[in-house]
Amino acid sequence: MVIPLLTGIDSEYETLHVLSDYLAAVGAALGVGEESCTVDLDTPLSAYVAMEGRLARHPDRDTALVWDERHGWSFAMETHSGEDLLVLAYLGCELVPAPARIAAFVARIHALGGPVPVSTPPDLHSDRDSLLGRVSRYRRDRWGRATAQLSHAGRQVESDQNDLFRTTA
Repeated sequence: MVIPLLTGIDSEYETLHVLSDYLAAVGAALGVGEESCTVDLDTPLSAYVAMEGRLARHPDRDTALVWDERHGWSFAMETHSGEDLLVLAYLGCELVPAPARIAAFVARIHALGGPVPVSTPPDLHSDRDSLLGRVSRYRRDRWGRATAQLSHAGRQVESDQNDLFRTTA
């Protein structure tokens, strides 16, 4: 009897693992813990990051970042009725941006203090293998060591589009 080494369960585990690591890197850039992050492996793949701060114009509503494999990252606000989130802005640009770019996106939304004109969601979809390849550059075993080493050296760690980490004085 022949048993394949890579079963559907293995593939699903790898997807969960690399997406969880990417979310941990995003959470670290945003200053939120991993307990604020969730991954949904249904189609489309999606993720949710509960944010700490609220918008100045809506101090009674929680905010969140939402990601899916079709549209990438969006900034959203909770509703009072428990309905779907209200999307306030799409990051666009690319499906798997660096965590520092996502943090800058969130900072811009907070600087505006509230809703911004929402355009049509960007279509950033790519094949699953390509997506997982891009997300895997944020595997915890890569960025965890780099962060510890750079922190220990007393430098500020900054995520970058071209390099996994870039230091600044």
